[in-house]
Amino acid sequence: MSISYSPNERVLCYHGPLVYEAKILKTETWDESNTKLGTVGPHFFVHYKGWKQTWDEWVPIQRVLKFNETNVALQKALQAQATAVNSSAASSSKNKSHTGGSGGIKDGSSSRSSGLGRKDGSRGTKRGREEDDSSKRPDMKLNVPEILKVLLVDDWEAVTKNNQLVSLPRSPTVLEILQEFKDHVMSSDKAHNLREPDVVLPTIISGLQVYFDRSLGANLLYRFERPQYAEIRKQYVTGPKVQMGQEKEMSAIYGAEHFLRMMVSLPQMVASSTMDTESVGIVRDYVNELLLFLVQKKEQLFLSEYESASLQYQNISRS
Repeated sequence: MSISYSPNERVLCYHGPLVYEAKILKTETWDESNTKLGTVGPHFFVHYKGWKQTWDEWVPIQRVLKFNETNVALQKALQAQATAVNSSAASSSKNKSHTGGSGGIKDGSSSRSSGLGRKDGSRGTKRGREEDDSSKRPDMKLNVPEILKVLLVDDWEAVTKNNQLVSLPRSPTVLEILQEFKDHVMSSDKAHNLREPDVVLPTIISGLQVYFDRSLGANLLYRFERPQYAEIRKQYVTGPKVQMGQEKEMSAIYGAEHFLRMMVSLPQMVASSTMDTESVGIVRDYVNELLLFLVQKKEQLFLSEYESASLQYQNISRS
């Protein structure tokens, strides 16, 4: 039995890596002819509880969860992960202020002013939210190496001009790349240059995986890749041969090519999140290190050649 949602239903909804309470305002089913996000199937126009109406948005069904005890527990677990990053940042800043270091946050106001830093997970007062919305959001500037920019251009050309596809499933997968990066950081001198990797790195890895899984279908695919994506979901997630509990996340199927697309789009994703300036800085440092890791492991991680799509596939992609 498929899950369904109705207007005015109280739900939980992913926004970035976290889950928030929301209410469904409208429902629509999209196909390739009327999609607004590049995704097809059931979509819901949601209002996040306690947020201004400017944050109301259309979301695919994959981002919506039933409001029940299990999913509320998931919401709290993700909140705890985010709070761990803020607590780590606040602790480090406090130590700097005690030792006379510059830039320390003497009263810890940064972590308290952020919605992620509140113990109850709420977003603060209405006035405070309006002030936050009117202020400039943190800007995460990435240092994307030139060689990765070339790979992005080659990737775009292969898919959109040459009618080629990334062979799936990939090896290594996004999950394996993230685990390899974690091992790389913890076993090298890089750990000394990044803030508290023992505490922060697992949260960064988990957050990047969630970002990838939630953004792939909505933001990371070219139109030509959508039939392939639909077939992959049928094969590993929704198909009749997929046993309950054996579904695979897209991060366990896709690889470096699509992961790099997400990496360079992270600044836009972060800009629409509730992360405070210091947390954004921590994420930026780790992501820049991850980009250097992708360069270092380029030959092992990225395909040298894409597969040519069949004429039948090309016809389906244009229909």
